[in-house]
Amino acid sequence: MSRLIALRNAIRARPYLVDLVIAALTFAVTATGPQAGHPKYALPLTTATVVLGGVMCGALVFRRIWPRTVLAVTVGALAVHLAVNGARSALDLVPAVAMATLATHNPRRVAWIAGAISALVLAVVRLIFTDVSWFGPELAGQLAWIAMATAAGDSVRSRRAYVAAVEERALRAEQTREEEAERRVMEERLRIARELHDVLAHHIALINVQAQVASHVLDDEPAQARVALGHVRQAGRAALDELRTTVGLLRRPGSTEELPTEPAPGLDRLPELISSFTTAGLKVDCHLQGTPRPLPSPVELTAFRVVQEALTNVSKHAGAASTRVLITYGQRDLTVDVSDDGRGGKDHALPGQDHAVTTSGHGLLGMRERALSVGGTFSVGPSLGRGFRVHAVLPAPRTSAL
Repeated sequence: MSRLIALRNAIRARPYLVDLVIAALTFAVTATGPQAGHPKYALPLTTATVVLGGVMCGALVFRRIWPRTVLAVTVGALAVHLAVNGARSALDLVPAVAMATLATHNPRRVAWIAGAISALVLAVVRLIFTDVSWFGPELAGQLAWIAMATAAGDSVRSRRAYVAAVEERALRAEQTREEEAERRVMEERLRIARELHDVLAHHIALINVQAQVASHVLDDEPAQARVALGHVRQAGRAALDELRTTVGLLRRPGSTEELPTEPAPGLDRLPELISSFTTAGLKVDCHLQGTPRPLPSPVELTAFRVVQEALTNVSKHAGAASTRVLITYGQRDLTVDVSDDGRGGKDHALPGQDHAVTTSGHGLLGMRERALSVGGTFSVGPSLGRGFRVHAVLPAPRTSAL
């Protein structure tokens, strides 16, 4: 099998050498082949016929470059041979080879038109210069040669077109699979980055605030400093626990090192979240409107993360601010609104918003991506007064409740 493949590749690498061999063999067959079995069909070996046969067979060397010209030359030379010698010969094979080549490299319509013209020319010449009749076997054989050559060439062309189409579809499918895999990888990377940011930013912000408190009161009020350091230790432990849970989700299923995971946080953990901020000194006023009901897990997680990131931003950027968290259960949606009365306005940034934020973090982008991923809307901007407001509307129809 490997030798056949190597031979096929060698032939494809030298097409004109192959055409030269075909031309030589065709000339040998037409000149000497039929003499033993059918002497009357033998090509007379005169100087004129040898030159004529050489021109016809030599033209086959260029059949791939100029298929139409080669067909015209071979048909014309055969017509001259019929007009001069007035007899059938094995030279009838040469236009058939040229016709098959033209049909292989041209559209079907062009091939059959060329075949019809060639057959008509040869039939008229044969009728005029020979003694064959309209329904004689010689004329039928001439037409059959051209028709079979055209059909064979068209079949080869169709097969090559089919193979090329199959290969193109396979290549396109492979490219599509690669693009889809790359898209999924990018989406997963964004999801992981967003999850890690949301998990760590909150606790690190609390650690930073409590560490500043401890540093400020360490000399004058050591008891309060110890309390602050206790909050630092608690926030650090919570950050490690959540980080361990997140990393556990990324491990390969079935791995011996896979860690147990806990349910994704939802609005039921909102009091605990707000308590962690109030302990750090942030004033948070939380209100619920409407009748609480079970919501889809993605919506619960998104709402929780929006509140978490919004409060984290307030603690980092708004200074000594009072914050209002409003959760509204509507008939078909859940509204999350977090506003503060701190510095606001230009201390936060989100691309595409009129009131842009100047921080370099990814929290607002992450909130926006989370809201859009569940089919909701997200907006930020200055609140009434001089503070900042985060507003998200998440789809939560009653029919989709768990």
